[in-house]
Amino acid sequence: MPESRSKLALYASVANELMHYDISVSDATLMPRGAVRLPANVQYVWPHASQPFLYAATSDSASGMGPAGTNHHVSALKIDPGTGALSLHGAPIPLPTRPIHMATDIPSEHVLVAFNNPSTIHIYRINADGTPGTEVAQPGPIDAGIFAHQVRATPDNKQVILVTRGHDPAGPKAEEPGALMLWDYKDGVLSNQQKVAPDSGLGPGYGFGPRHLDFHPTKPWVYVSLERENRLDLFTLEGGRLSGRAAFRKNNLSQLGVPGARQAVGTVHVHPNGRFVYVANRASTVADDGGRRVFAGGENTLAAYAIDPATGEPTVIQHVDTRGIHCRTFHIDPSGKLLVAAHIQGITLKDGSEVPCCLSLFRVRDDGRLDFVRKYDVDVSGGRTQWWMGMVGY
Repeated sequence: MPESRSKLALYASVANELMHYDISVSDATLMPRGAVRLPANVQYVWPHASQPFLYAATSDSASGMGPAGTNHHVSALKIDPGTGALSLHGAPIPLPTRPIHMATDIPSEHVLVAFNNPSTIHIYRINADGTPGTEVAQPGPIDAGIFAHQVRATPDNKQVILVTRGHDPAGPKAEEPGALMLWDYKDGVLSNQQKVAPDSGLGPGYGFGPRHLDFHPTKPWVYVSLERENRLDLFTLEGGRLSGRAAFRKNNLSQLGVPGARQAVGTVHVHPNGRFVYVANRASTVADDGGRRVFAGGENTLAAYAIDPATGEPTVIQHVDTRGIHCRTFHIDPSGKLLVAAHIQGITLKDGSEVPCCLSLFRVRDDGRLDFVRKYDVDVSGGRTQWWMGMVGY
């Protein structure tokens, strides 16, 4: 998420509200300032590359493959240049189904939207006034894989990559394979598709469940988090094409999983200096304990890796407790000095204590390791979730 402006705000969603916080990187503190309401629950947010706008994808659908809603939009938000406060900018545009992820292309001339059910990608123009506009017609059919989860334009804006996760086997339902889908990209139009679905011996894409990716700032290295395998993979991107197999594959967990508790890798972010990469481990399964629903166990950590400057190989240097449950999003400030982790929910532990939903702040050392500073509890009562968070320059 590119930012290079003089001021910094932190925005975090709770249901359909996008909360605004002033943030001090030097003091590692947050100060709540207000909120703006959007048409439905926030799914993802992305800033304009050069103008004071955010684009928010919203939906009233359930997450995953749950019940479909009817209220799906992309809205533009204007950032007040003096205070960072948000206000709606123009009319939201309707979307066909739940948008699971969105980004703009590199110059923010188009909004790229990924949909998970059914899996697809749509591209919309950004008007001269910064509002989202009409959809760009594609010249032919698009293979969008199974369960799209993220869409990104490559740093040179010449390709678009759609990360498709697939599904684990469930009861009588067999595993569905994942893949990385890449297209050449120009003026909102996709062409010349490449599908990367490594074969582990069971067939292309089986045992390969990618969730998110991030790009190295100067090298042709693409770091991919694999949700279903709890792994971090490194692919190369050269000549406009991804390598067919990972150059390096790393286990992201620090401990063995807990039987009956789902463990899933989450977001991946490369540090702005390109020397480190961070990946979230998430666990939030609950189990019955004498009539109470309590945390079943598992790992909620951030894995920190040092990046070999010659090969790109990531080597784990730390696993740090995120101090919350299910870190769905985290972000590193543009200076690279502060990392904030956002958790989607609170949970009851077996001993009866509560772990509330929270924002956790960490200082980033020069060697890439993280030091916990403090956390801020977030009210998600009424079945709400804190789904997205990011720091944005303005």
